[in-house]
Amino acid sequence: MEFRIDPSHPALPGHFPGRPIVPGVLLLERVLAMIEVAHGPLTALRLPQVKFLQPLLPGEAARIELDGSAPRWRFRVLRGDTLLASGEVIDGAA
Repeated sequence: MEFRIDPSHPALPGHFPGRPIVPGVLLLERVLAMIEVAHGPLTALRLPQVKFLQPLLPGEAARIELDGSAPRWRFRVLRGDTLLASGEVIDGAA
């Protein structure tokens, strides 16, 4: 799934003044939304491993790659071939 964070997103002011970058929580929000669209609501969510490697700038295109199935998924967030973030999501209720 490809996505962009609009430069007018309310989370961007102050993160960081003069050179905004997309907060990691917004990347995770997109990952979780993608999982929920495919597999339904997540409950008792755990993120045992998440790494943020490169920044995403507002308006830049990025994509999410998912691997796995309920209750455990591995994800990667990429800008072109550049890895921005990776990690694991576990639905503890499953």
